[in-house]
Amino acid sequence: MTSDEIIKKGKEVIRIEAEAVANLSESINDQFVKAINVISESKGRVVLTGMGKSGLIARKIVATLNSTGTAAIYLHPTDALHGDLGMVRKEDVVILISKSGNTEEVANLLPMLKRLGVKMIAMCGSGNSRLAQECDIFLNISVKEEACPHDLAPTASTTATLAMGDALSVSLLQKRNFTIEDFAFLHPGGSLGKRLSLQISEIMIKDEKVPIVKEDASLKDVIIEITSKRLGTTCVINDRGFLTGIITDGDLRRLLEKTLDIKDLTAKDIMTRKPKVLRENYLASFALQQMENYKITSLIITDDESKPIGIVHLHDLINLGLQQR
Repeated sequence: MTSDEIIKKGKEVIRIEAEAVANLSESINDQFVKAINVISESKGRVVLTGMGKSGLIARKIVATLNSTGTAAIYLHPTDALHGDLGMVRKEDVVILISKSGNTEEVANLLPMLKRLGVKMIAMCGSGNSRLAQECDIFLNISVKEEACPHDLAPTASTTATLAMGDALSVSLLQKRNFTIEDFAFLHPGGSLGKRLSLQISEIMIKDEKVPIVKEDASLKDVIIEITSKRLGTTCVINDRGFLTGIITDGDLRRLLEKTLDIKDLTAKDIMTRKPKVLRENYLASFALQQMENYKITSLIITDDESKPIGIVHLHDLINLGLQQR
């Protein structure tokens, strides 16, 4: 194949699969609503089963359901016939996935599942198939064509199935009023969990490590405070301890560029008034967002009386892995 032919084929595959997903919207109907209601009202789990590529897609849907608040497990159809069917309970809902709707290993589960009295949802490509006819609910995932030129390898059909699983998962998420806090609870690890749950109070620099000078502090004292605390900045407070400004090492450089007559200057003379501040109960990820928006490297954390109680630095937040990739 030439380079042009390779590019053409790649684009054709994307087009076929994109059309398969777009056409899937026609299957979001009363059967879809029924499936959402049955799952949300169930006191058990969602059990997904499928053979081969359908089984791999089923596992991905299980992962998405679990991460968005709907308990789900995968059941291999062959293993189910050799003892694993015991994991299915009457209060569960079973989703059976098959492109044709007649996959033998999956269809063989129907009699046993009926005896258990579970609700069954067929996710397949034919309304005339055994799964569609015998299950309580039929979700149509049919596609006009596969991207595979020989119509052998499941491609567009597996993409459509995955999209239907996402549609179920997200619709259930909204029906259950699943919040950002719920999501964070289920994702405590890694950068995602940190972005959704880590609060400023947990990571801010505080107590004696916070650089602070009074308004009447000399320029020498300002420089000593900035240098000793190694944050490149210092808070400025009045006699009552309220935050009135901030001085950064950049402010000092710009001052020296303008004048060398600095002998009688105080912190109040050179500080930036009304600095950006946050409360300690905000998410650390929000602090990072504010720094990026305002192009600053530090945020002062204040209490309800506008007294500085902490500071967060851009580099610390980045080192925590809070930047979205």
